[in-house]
Amino acid sequence: MLKVVLIAVLLVGGVGLIAAVLLSVASTVFAVPVNEKEVAIRDVLPGANCGACGYSGCDSYAKALANEANIPANLCRPGGNDAMVAISGILGVEVTESEKLAALVQCAGDCNACKTKSEYQGIDSCAAAKMLFGGPNACMHGCLGCGDCTNVCEYDAIHVVNGVAVVNQNNCVACGLCADACPNHLIDLVPVKKVAAVRCSNKDKGAITRAACSKGCIGCMKCQKNCPSGAVTVANNFARVDYSKCTGCGICVEGCPVKCISMVQ
Repeated sequence: MLKVVLIAVLLVGGVGLIAAVLLSVASTVFAVPVNEKEVAIRDVLPGANCGACGYSGCDSYAKALANEANIPANLCRPGGNDAMVAISGILGVEVTESEKLAALVQCAGDCNACKTKSEYQGIDSCAAAKMLFGGPNACMHGCLGCGDCTNVCEYDAIHVVNGVAVVNQNNCVACGLCADACPNHLIDLVPVKKVAAVRCSNKDKGAITRAACSKGCIGCMKCQKNCPSGAVTVANNFARVDYSKCTGCGICVEGCPVKCISMVQ
């Protein structure tokens, strides 16, 4: 009986040993080469997988940086300058600091300013509300206030306050997911510095805009005429700021009759 048990134990042990040897050989023969630079770059990326860099995720961006030439090291917005400096060190390339950006909602038409034309009862979604005659607000270009932007933000950086989305720049990493989620395309990425920003996207004529929202741009062109640096232009009945030219003087803010321009700091 003991002899039978010993034979069984030896057979099982032998099979296990052979299997271990075969697995060891297979792992060596079929091993996939590891790019150490790719692994190192992936370790310094934040893992947000937001796609703001233009790649499908952090893994894809790290692979491109490690294997392709001339891929910018400063494309990761959530990682910011810290990630960019680390990546530049791994790749041995010159450090090129990128300007910090944050999301800005180009609408100030909250419940106190924008009139309503109907009562929306349906799916709590801006995209769904927009499908019903452009939404319940009198201004069809403004914030719908259902929070599609809030739902996609992983950083607690944007919330609907009194009917309009508001961004906390301290939390924003400029991933751009909120901008993609907004059906009215109201959200833009702007420099985090003292610049003027037009918080309106209404392209209707002034009288129509004013009837819908007390804070809507009426296209009067006072901001364009008064701007000493030529940063503000009016086209299609609404104003926009060229942030590369804006000096943050605030003249356009003071002169706007409807107060739809404010400073971003």
